[in-house]
Amino acid sequence: MSGPGGPQSPQARALATLRAYYEALNRHDPAAAVALLTEDVVHELNQGPREVGKAAFREFLQRMEYCYSERLHDIFILCSTDGTHAAAEYMVEGEYIADDIGMPPSHNQKYRMPGAAFFALRDGRIQRVSDHYNLQEWFSQVAQA
Repeated sequence: MSGPGGPQSPQARALATLRAYYEALNRHDPAAAVALLTEDVVHELNQGPREVGKAAFREFLQRMEYCYSERLHDIFILCSTDGTHAAAEYMVEGEYIADDIGMPPSHNQKYRMPGAAFFALRDGRIQRVSDHYNLQEWFSQVAQA
């Protein structure tokens, strides 16, 4: 990493991008999160379809904002030295606030569970996001609430 005012290393640039991405998600600012993506971003949803492009990712985030109120914390990010691959682990604290397609009815159920994501980055932007969490655990917590 270079000194103050100098260019960032690829790793530092990737880490800054991912920190900004999670900060945007926690601010509930989908536009800021989408601005960090490449035009051809690939989103691999947990146990779901693969979606391609900023428009699809924006729609996903808008649905998430409508159906869930989540906050991610204890975010730990690892990144390759060349800044092209990264992984994040975090804890999700959430509330299921509106019915989501294919999910059980919403009754403002609260949940808490770990999650993780894998990333590919290109030119300092996120090119792929692969989200992972235990969907059965989420179902269990929502059913018990």
